[in-house]
Amino acid sequence: MSNQKENNTLRRVIPLTEWNNYHSWPPIGGLRHLAFHADKNGFSAVIRRVGGRVLISEPDFFEWVEKQNQNKEGV
Repeated sequence: MSNQKENNTLRRVIPLTEWNNYHSWPPIGGLRHLAFHADKNGFSAVIRRVGGRVLISEPDFFEWVEKQNQNKEGV
């Protein structure tokens, strides 16, 4: 049972407007900017659109952040 709970936590999706209930960074305004320009900045791999809601895949977000860091270091 504990392993199943851990797996659910690892694949958590968080509504964009509730992101700061779980993480202090980035602020909601920054997330909205990233989501608005998702097709240009690769953030589309992070968001899930369901109806009118925008959900953030928590593990995909942190992978995306790491990729951004790798891209900056490689320049």
